[in-house]
This record gives sequence, C-alpha cells and structure tokens, in this order.
Amino acid sequence: MAAQRIQVRPAAHSGILGVGAYRPRRVVSNDEVCRRLDSTPEWIESRSGIVSRRFAGPEETLCAMAVAAAGAALQHAGVTPDAVGCVIVASMSNLVQTPPLAVLVADEIGAGRAAAFDLSGACAGFCHALAVAGDTVRAGEVRYVLVIGVERMTDIIDPADRGVAFMFADGAGAVLVGPTSAPAIGPVVRGANGAFREALRMSASWAEFGADPQRERPVMRMDGRRVFRWAVEEVVTAGRQALRDAGLGVSDLAAFVPHQANLRMIDVLADRLELPAHVVVARDVVTAGNTSAASIPMALRRLLDNSAAAPGGPALLFGFGAGLNYAGQVVLLPAGGARR
Repeated sequence: MAAQRIQVRPAAHSGILGVGAYRPRRVVSNDEVCRRLDSTPEWIESRSGIVSRRFAGPEETLCAMAVAAAGAALQHAGVTPDAVGCVIVASMSNLVQTPPLAVLVADEIGAGRAAAFDLSGACAGFCHALAVAGDTVRAGEVRYVLVIGVERMTDIIDPADRGVAFMFADGAGAVLVGPTSAPAIGPVVRGANGAFREALRMSASWAEFGADPQRERPVMRMDGRRVFRWAVEEVVTAGRQALRDAGLGVSDLAAFVPHQANLRMIDVLADRLELPAHVVVARDVVTAGNTSAASIPMALRRLLDNSAAAPGGPALLFGFGAGLNYAGQVVLLPAGGARR
C-alpha cells in the first residue's frame, strides 16, 4: 500500500504588526503600599526599583482590560476585529476556570467566530503565546492572531506579605501577529526546571481551601532570592541562544524587553548579556510594577510611545517565572504610531 501524504499549506512569514496596552486608572505609590506593609518607601525602591504601580478597580476586570489592550493593538495595526482568526490570552490570575477568558475577549471585541484559548505560563506566558501565534500565521492557518497578556495580580497576593506585596500590580498588553514580507519573529527558546517549583507557588489549592474555608485563602508565595539566582543563570544562557537562533549578536539588537520582574534583575540581566550602550533596555517596572504575563507587551508599548527604539530594529523579548519556566525570542519592532 502506498504511503499516504497529508497536504499542508506553504510556509509564510509572520511578525508583530500592532501593540496595545491598558494601564488601570489607579496609581499606587510606595507610601500607600506601606500603609498595609511593614516596610518603607525607600526600602521598596532600593530593593526593586519600583516607585509606583497600577491597581485595577472592580470594573477593570481581566476581560475589560484585555479588551482595551486588544483594541489598541488592532488600531495600531490598522486591522479590524472581524479579520482576527485566533485570540490567545496568557494569564496566571484568572480565578474563573471556564469558559476560557480568550473566548469572552474575542466576543467582546467583535471577533466572535475566531478560535480562542487561554495559556498558563505565568510570567513567561506572553512569550509562549507569541511563539504559538507566530507559528499559526506562518502555517497559514489564520491571517491574524491576537496575543494578550493580562493580570490582576492584586487578586492573588497577600497585601501584607513583605516579600511580594510591593512588587505586583495589574494591567494588560496585547500584540497583533500577522503576515510579513520577511521573518519578523525568531525561533523561541524555552524550558523549565520543576526542581525550583517551590520558589514561586500558590500557598494552597482551591480544593484545599474549599475543604476548609477557615484556612488562608490561596495566595502567591515567593522565595525572591532563589528566583533571582535561577533567572539570572537561565535567562542569560537562553537569551544568548535566542540571539544565535535568530542569526544575530548582542550588537545587532535595538532593544531588550525582559519580563519586568524588578529593576535590579533587569539591570543584572542587561549587564550579564553584555549589551552595548545603544541597546535600549525596557524599564517599565519603575511605574508599572510586576504585571506577570502582561509586563512584556506593556513595556514594549511604552518603548514605542517614547520612540526609544527604531521601528524595524531587532528586540530580544524574554519572559521567566513560576515553574520555574522561561521563554524568549527575537522580534522586529513594529512602527511606533498608529497605522493609517
């Protein structure tokens, strides 16, 4: 019997066409955080580099923030919602297991017939989702994919936990991935090390909480020093690999947009990667805090708004977090302003 063949579409190229972000209205200073935390504004800033962050109000739900960021990305790209064939939402703070948040977002933006699913990769979730989107467009399955990172980290932290409460915040970022004339999303480099899983985890499962409502509500716990050491070692090695896989060196980069964990970590990563002075390093964490899966697209939008890096230049994106897991790739930056 002759071997059967499966027909596949010819490979195309893909890239980021538009970037959008949503920042909650409420700005929270270090002074305000310290009203519920045994700390000082000076200690917080010296420890993390964070000066302020945004906390979402009751009406700023995950869906509402994701819809706002998605709409901004579509406007930037000049693409209408009905052209979107797939929506991927990366989040670690969605407390509703079903239906997928992406389905709700797709319906709200007017892309109700698009494929839609969620991806849980913690702070690395956006880069994992971006890789899926790039491959989906390259395979010719759909023309446009919306990738959204959105978090309400304030829903899953203990505001009195001195180790994490000052770091985390809320927000959303989105990119529209579509066809390009040349490759504009490089190969993803990703991995995980479960041996470090206790360094960043939930304090209990919802099943345990349901069985004993008197116990502490599940919140995020973190061994910051252990995560810091792991991230510096893994991200530097993997980041260099992502550059090699894209056929570039550090001197070719226009920007470095890592997960906005804290300013100290960002600066150490930039130093260990030996980035030249011309490479713009995203430091959105100073006024946005750590927004987990939302942090990279939010930081990317900030760079474009500030015209800090030239359109078309290569940027190394890299996410890392709970698991502990990581993912990153080199992308070409889209134009800064809205397309007309």
